Amino acid sequence: MARMTMIEAIRSAMDVMLERDQRTVIFGEDIGYFGGVFRCTAGLQKKYGIERVFDTPINESAIVGLGIGMAAYGMRPCVEIQFADYMYPAYDQITQEAARIRHRSNQDFSCPITIRMPTGGGIFGGQTHSQSPEALFTHVSGLTVIQPSTPYDAKGLLIAAMETDDPVIFLEPKRLYNGPFDGHHATKSKSWADHPAGEVPEGYYTLPIGKAEIRRAGAAVTVLAYGTMVFVAEAAVAETGIDAEIIDLRSLLPLDIETIVASVKKTGRCVVIHEATKTGGYAGELIAEVQAACFYYLQAPIARVTGWDVPYPHAQEWDYFPGPARVGRALIETMEA
Repeated sequence: MARMTMIEAIRSAMDVMLERDQRTVIFGEDIGYFGGVFRCTAGLQKKYGIERVFDTPINESAIVGLGIGMAAYGMRPCVEIQFADYMYPAYDQITQEAARIRHRSNQDFSCPITIRMPTGGGIFGGQTHSQSPEALFTHVSGLTVIQPSTPYDAKGLLIAAMETDDPVIFLEPKRLYNGPFDGHHATKSKSWADHPAGEVPEGYYTLPIGKAEIRRAGAAVTVLAYGTMVFVAEAAVAETGIDAEIIDLRSLLPLDIETIVASVKKTGRCVVIHEATKTGGYAGELIAEVQAACFYYLQAPIARVTGWDVPYPHAQEWDYFPGPARVGRALIETMEA
C-alpha cells in the first residue's frame, strides 16, 4: 500500500496497464513530454517511449477518432480530453462511432477505448474549464460512464475501464485531484493526511464497474452523490447531525440500482446531489428510478440539490456549487416533510 493523491493513483493505473498489456497506448494534448496539464501522465513517456505515450494536436475529434480506429483493430487506447468542456468536438465520434461499433458490426468489432476527462469546478477555471457533462453520456446506449471520488476507487476503476472491451467515459473530478476538500471552499480537508482513501495498492487491482459504495451507513435519509459531491454530502451530514446514509454511485452507467433501492426502502427518504446544472441533469434519472422502485416506501418527496441553470460563473464559484448549507437545508426539509 502507498499513500496517493488521485493524480498519483490515476498515473499508477496507466503505468500498471502500460507494463501489463503491450496493446495499451496513452495519448492526448500535452500528455507526453509535459505530463498533462494536471500531471496525470508525468514520467510515462520517458518510461515507455513516444510510440506508446505521445502528444497529439489540439483536435479532440481526431484524438478520439484515432483511438476508435486503434481500438477497432486490437489496440487498447486510453486517451485524455484535457478538460471535459473540450469534448464537444469529439462528441460525434464518441456517440455515433465508439458507442455503436459493436452493435452496427453485429459484434464483429468492439471498441476498447477509455476516454479520460477532468470534470467539474473547484479550480476557478470559469465557463470553459468547469462543466459537468455526465448526463450527455449517460443518455447514450453503448457507453460506460464512471466518476470516482477517492484515489483508491480511481485506480481500481480506471484499470477495470482499460480492460473493458467497450468504450468507457472516465470522469475525474479535478477538485479532488490533490485530496478531499472540506466541502466549503478551496482548501484541503485537515483530515486528508489520515483519510483512508489515500491508501492505494501499488500494483494491479480492479474494482467492479456498476457497483456503488456506501460511504456512511444511516437510517434517516439516503443521499445519492458522486465525485466531489460525496465530500459535500459528508460535510452537510456532519453539520446537521442527521443520520444519513451516503451512497457514492461511482458508476453512473451502469447504475447500481439494487444498492440504491435497498437503502431508500430502509430510510424512506432520498436526497440527490450533483454539481451539474439542474434541468436535464442526471438527478432527474435517479429520481425517476427511485420513485418507480420505492414509491410505497417513500415518506417524503425526493429532493435534489444541483448547480444552477446558468453558464458556469467565473466569479462566485463557491455560490454556484451545491455546498453543505444548501445540502443541509434539503436534508432538514426532507426530514420535516
